[in-house]
Amino acid sequence: MQTIKRDLVIIGGGPAGLAAAVSARKSGLDDILLIERDRILGGILNQCIHDGFGLHTFKEALTGPEYAQRFINEFQSLGIEAMLETIVLSLDKDRALTVSSKKGFLKIQAGAVILAMGCRERTAGAISLPGTRPSGVYTAGAAQNFVNLQNIMIGKHIVILGSGDIGLIMARRMTLEGAKVEAVFELLPTPSGLARNVQQCLNDYNIPLFLSTSVFELHGKDRLTGVTVATVDERFQMIPETRRFVPCDTLLLSVGLIPENELSLNAGVRLEPATSGASVDDQFMTSSPGIFSCGNVLHVHDLVDHVSEEAALVGRSVVDFLSGRTLSTLPARIPMVTGKDVRYVLPQNISGKEDVTLSLRVTRPMRNASVLVTDRGRKVARKKLIRLHPAEMIRIKVKAKDIETAEKLEVSVQ
Repeated sequence: MQTIKRDLVIIGGGPAGLAAAVSARKSGLDDILLIERDRILGGILNQCIHDGFGLHTFKEALTGPEYAQRFINEFQSLGIEAMLETIVLSLDKDRALTVSSKKGFLKIQAGAVILAMGCRERTAGAISLPGTRPSGVYTAGAAQNFVNLQNIMIGKHIVILGSGDIGLIMARRMTLEGAKVEAVFELLPTPSGLARNVQQCLNDYNIPLFLSTSVFELHGKDRLTGVTVATVDERFQMIPETRRFVPCDTLLLSVGLIPENELSLNAGVRLEPATSGASVDDQFMTSSPGIFSCGNVLHVHDLVDHVSEEAALVGRSVVDFLSGRTLSTLPARIPMVTGKDVRYVLPQNISGKEDVTLSLRVTRPMRNASVLVTDRGRKVARKKLIRLHPAEMIRIKVKAKDIETAEKLEVSVQ
């Protein structure tokens, strides 16, 4: 088996991988290899033909393919090498990769690795949906691929379980294709997607959304004929008297995303239970030296603009690491902890040597509250918000001069 060496290997050619590669090249690194398992670059953006991308990065509303193409054009103009239709089979803590491509197997020894593999969707099996196993049950992303990329109509009477952003967008898409979306059912008492998507994809098309309601049984032999739904109590237990049958021929699942971290685990990367992604410092380096993580494989983002911004920082961090200038050679001595009403905060450890932007999500919807960053009771940073929601990631900047003597930073909502 042939073995080659590369200064930087990026796994994943979606928005995170592309932005990281462009940033690393612009920071002075020449020896970069990007590996993508699909036949084209762009990742999930290729099937996201709706607009709304790029409002922060380019100050205009773009479709997913348009947003991706801007980075692909820059990637190609910089002459960065890409291996398409190639799968990374293994990655170890010493940054040695085994890959499989059309040309055969290859071993790559990398000076640094950026993990940018994105997410996969939870399936019917993952949430243990009871009932028969007929055709007509899809994840929302798979349905999006069929309709937008392959021009395949998947059904005429649609029920959607879960109110994640892809599910909301597909409710609108299926309506525009002539299907009847019977309803969207959400187990939680609040929508899981962005407020703008609830308005633009459901309310504007008179598609009903039922909260605290879930699917409890599938019906049908060869093809789905309907689902049994019911309201749940505060412990998410079914209220039997609310059971009802909803006829449909297609069920779309929008019940969460799982970061693709199997390679990360094999490389000894420590994962965070709250995000299912890697534990990183303020340079986005994981617990395995020289292995960095960014994008949805690190934590699920709302906006692709934030993915690109985060990945660009990682690209610069990798160049510093390879040149020995990185702060990651110092211990990230300040741990980040979650306080009242905060589900997670990232990065999990910081050096305190430079300004850092924290990303976090709250545990419940709130209004007119403030996100506080404190060190032993001393206020370090504060951000007042009119609306806080678990579906919307919050970002808050912390200045290095305010945390020079910090021992532990707590993020909470008050």
